[in-house]
Amino acid sequence: MVQDVDIDINFRDGRENNLGISSLERDPRMQDSTGQKFGMEFISVLGQEPSEFVELAAKVGCSRIGLAPSPISGPLGTDPQWTLRGDRPRIARLKQALADHGVKISLGEGFIIMPGRNIADAEADFDLMAELGAERLNVCAMDPDPIRNLEQFSTFGALAAERDMPVTVEFMPATPVPDLAAALAFVEASTASNASVLVDAMHFFCSGGTIEELRNVSENKIGYAQLCDAKQASFYDEYFQDARQERLLPGLGVLPLADFLHALPPGCPTGLEVPSITSALAGLPRETRLIQALDAARALL
Repeated sequence: MVQDVDIDINFRDGRENNLGISSLERDPRMQDSTGQKFGMEFISVLGQEPSEFVELAAKVGCSRIGLAPSPISGPLGTDPQWTLRGDRPRIARLKQALADHGVKISLGEGFIIMPGRNIADAEADFDLMAELGAERLNVCAMDPDPIRNLEQFSTFGALAAERDMPVTVEFMPATPVPDLAAALAFVEASTASNASVLVDAMHFFCSGGTIEELRNVSENKIGYAQLCDAKQASFYDEYFQDARQERLLPGLGVLPLADFLHALPPGCPTGLEVPSITSALAGLPRETRLIQALDAARALL
C-alpha cells in the first residue's frame, strides 16, 4: 500500500532490474488453515464503506482483509466519505460484519512515519486496530532522517507489542527504505522484536528485487506479502500514482508472480492489492474486479 504523500524522488537509487525468473510447479503451501489462499487489501475497493467491504470479501471467498481507519484511494462517485476514527456506530457495524461473515483483518494499515509527526500521536489508531482484532500492523517509514526514522519505527513496534500485535515495514523504491535489503537491515537495526518486512510484489520488482534474493531471506524475516502485476519492472514517473490507483491484475503485466509466490515463506499471508480507478469509472462492479483478481491469482498456483 502507498500512502497519499509527496515523496522526494531523490531517494531513488537507480539500480537496474534483474528478475531472476525460474519455473514454478503448483505450490500447495499458499493455503492457510481455512483453505483460503488470498486475502484482499482495502485499496482494492477504492474507499468502500468498511462493513460493506467485509460483506463483499466474504461473498467472493476471502476470509482475510486489510483495512485502515480511513480511505487512502477513494471514495468514488456516490460512495460516502467515512472514517472509523471516533465513529462508534460505524465501528460497531464493522465489528458485527466481521463476526457475521467470519472475516478477520490480517493487516492494519494507514500508519506512516513522516518528518514532524510522532507515531505515538496515532495511539488511538493502535487501540482501534486492536479492538477490531487486527492480526498485524504495517507502517511506511518515510522520514529522510535515518536516525529518527528508525527511532519512530522502534516506537511503532513497541506500541503494537503492548497490544499483542506484530508489525511490518513496507519498503518502496525512491523512499528512505527503498528495497528489500534496506528493509531487512532497518528491522534488524530497530529495537522492535515483533517486526518483519512486508513484501509488495510491485515495490519488490520495481526496486530491483530478484527471485533469488527473496528465496534467500530467512522465513521469519518476511511477515506479509501483497500481490499485483505491473506494466514494467522498474521505477517510472507515474509510479506512486499507479501504486495507489492503477495496479494490474496478476498475469496482465510483466512481473514473474508465480515465482514470487513460490519464493515466499510457507504460509506467508498474502493480500491482493489491485485498485483500478479506470475500471471503476468505466462501470466495472467491485465484485467483478475482486473475482477477476482472485481467479488470476489462483491461476498462478
